Amino acid sequence: MPLKILIVEDHPDSREILVFQLRHVGYETIEAANGPEGIEKAIGQGPDLIVMDLGLPGINGIDATVKLKQNPKTANIPVIAYTAWEEQIYKDRALEAGMAEFLTKPTPPKVFGEVLQRVLQSNSRKMASTA
Repeated sequence: MPLKILIVEDHPDSREILVFQLRHVGYETIEAANGPEGIEKAIGQGPDLIVMDLGLPGINGIDATVKLKQNPKTANIPVIAYTAWEEQIYKDRALEAGMAEFLTKPTPPKVFGEVLQRVLQSNSRKMASTA
């Protein structure tokens, strides 16, 4: 059974590139175009990982992550920031909100894949140790 990754990205072209890359290597993808939709799909579909843009309409990616981390249904789902915002303050805020990693666009596919694998492996070890 393939792992499910929720992509929360408001730019259709960026979202489609991520979907293509992730499906190409065997992941199942779920898509959301804004913060509220991302929260709703995370709660309803329980992905294994979330890739979250920061500059989203409705609610930004940092605030969406805070809400996800406060919800028992989604608190343990790792979130990776994937954004064009390169400033250190955004990285600090994202990590403080509970994001597992911070990647800036564009990230080479190989690096992106390595980060996803590392976060997924780290989360599965963490979940196994709390079971």
